[in-house]
Amino acid sequence: MEQINHLILLGGFLIVVSILAGMFSSRLGAPLLLVFLGLGMLAGEDGPGGIKFDDFHLTYLVGSVALAIVLFDGALRTPRQAIRIAWRPALGLATVGVLMTAGLIGVVAWWALDLPPVAAFLVGAVVASTDAAAVFLLLNMGGTELNKRVTATLEVESGVNDPMAVFLTIACVEYLLNPAAGTGLHMFAFFAVQMLGGAAIGIVGGFALVWLVNRADLAGGLYPVLCAAFAVTVFAAAQSVEASGFLAVYLAGLVLGNRRHRAQATILRFHDGLAWIAQIVMFLLLGMLVTPSKLLQNLWGELAIAFALIFVARPLAVLACLAFSRFGKRERAFIAWVGLRGAVPIFLASIPVIAGVPDAMVYFNVAFVVVFASLVVQGWTVGPAARFLGLALPPHTEQVGRSDLDLPVVADRDAASWRVAPGSPALDKPFADLALPRRARIIAVIRDGTLMNRQELDRLAPDDQIIGLVPPEHTMALDRLFATRPVRRKKFDDGGEFVFAGDLRLDALCVQYGLPFDPADGEVTLAEYLAARLGPDAVVGDRVTFGPVELVVQEIAKGRAVKVGLELETPDERLPVVRVVHRIRDALRALVR
Repeated sequence: MEQINHLILLGGFLIVVSILAGMFSSRLGAPLLLVFLGLGMLAGEDGPGGIKFDDFHLTYLVGSVALAIVLFDGALRTPRQAIRIAWRPALGLATVGVLMTAGLIGVVAWWALDLPPVAAFLVGAVVASTDAAAVFLLLNMGGTELNKRVTATLEVESGVNDPMAVFLTIACVEYLLNPAAGTGLHMFAFFAVQMLGGAAIGIVGGFALVWLVNRADLAGGLYPVLCAAFAVTVFAAAQSVEASGFLAVYLAGLVLGNRRHRAQATILRFHDGLAWIAQIVMFLLLGMLVTPSKLLQNLWGELAIAFALIFVARPLAVLACLAFSRFGKRERAFIAWVGLRGAVPIFLASIPVIAGVPDAMVYFNVAFVVVFASLVVQGWTVGPAARFLGLALPPHTEQVGRSDLDLPVVADRDAASWRVAPGSPALDKPFADLALPRRARIIAVIRDGTLMNRQELDRLAPDDQIIGLVPPEHTMALDRLFATRPVRRKKFDDGGEFVFAGDLRLDALCVQYGLPFDPADGEVTLAEYLAARLGPDAVVGDRVTFGPVELVVQEIAKGRAVKVGLELETPDERLPVVRVVHRIRDALRALVR
């Protein structure tokens, strides 16, 4: 009994320390996952904690559930638009990209670790996929806003590339244990079951969960618990029939997150905290599982694989998969750089250990070094890389003080309360003249604890509490009405030297700047020209080459570009480092003169 109490004390203490250490590390820009991993190592056998932990089965069990929870939470927050604009490049990276990365790293592992070909390819398969936990966390907490197409591609890729890596890993393990069983037909059937079975179970499970949430009459706090349990059930159901549980749970989360259902805000808040707990526990266990002194045996080979992955294999795979995509050179460079590795490679490396593959700890040690190097080198530089490549969008500091209330889905309304922020647009006009969206209604206004008479209310005041009903599609409009005005930089730093309204005619722009113009375009406006080139899924930051210049989407309203930037510099000249070099060159020339 005393030992159990000590274990509970130790577990709680490590989680508390992880959270507090993460709070301080964020000020240094250190990736939180690296902090959790490092604390696990300090608590482990070679660290001050001295805990001898080598239970790979427990780690595999905890890691499976934790990754399912993280994937489900990430999918809940992925809007349908992100899938629409990113599924093609993300699917290429998640399949062909993973296979290419595994093959290239296999060659490096064959050379650096002197492994047989299949064993070397297994090393590549283990480290080939990006990690959803690392990508979701570092992109959303990096403090840098990016083009939605880039962010969506990275997030969707990390959510759907695990099945390919799992398939390759298990196929290699089966071949190493029983070469006669690894026929091409068997592998093809296994791959088909993994992908098609996982997709079918995930989609059916997602719609079943939506139906269940909307019809079950539960206490409010039980809805998120129901969703979490159902997500784990979908994951386990797929795994039990040898389908991809990771793909299934991700698709189930996508379906639920993009359908109307009860307790949406409660479910999101609960799963946000649950995903944090899952990541902390998972990385602490993985850190405790490793023995740093044993990493030194093949350290140079492990480092060679890590840096080959970061600087060679991932960039080449991205270059091949995105060759015919809409992304420019800088976007591809950033996607290549943010190929973050996290818990998934270490989790996959435990499969050979559990299966009893000879020298299985080689794969685990390589995976750990790769993850550690990725978090240090790539994780620490996500924001600087975006700024270096000129991909950072202007910061959007609009504050929304909205709290959602639960209503039956059949009401087709969201009930919510807003705190009127100082400086919000709602303070500019009399209360009776507020421009509310169609079918939106303000039910009550509370000021200093007193319910105000709406008929006698002249104007709203800062910190007033508004209670209203609004259709889901108009929630953002009321967010903007009651929030602080967005503060943006005067100039979109990488959105063009000049800014024009979307309704400006293209021929007028061409005449003004001496640009080549096709008379066939007639009276086409900038917005119409961009819509024709980009389609209905344009996002802020999208670029279209127009003769010697580029047109940059700076602002979108109702699916159309309402502000367009004109970029006169070449793509290379726009790189911040190139600008600095040019300024130094110009200064030196001035001194010489």
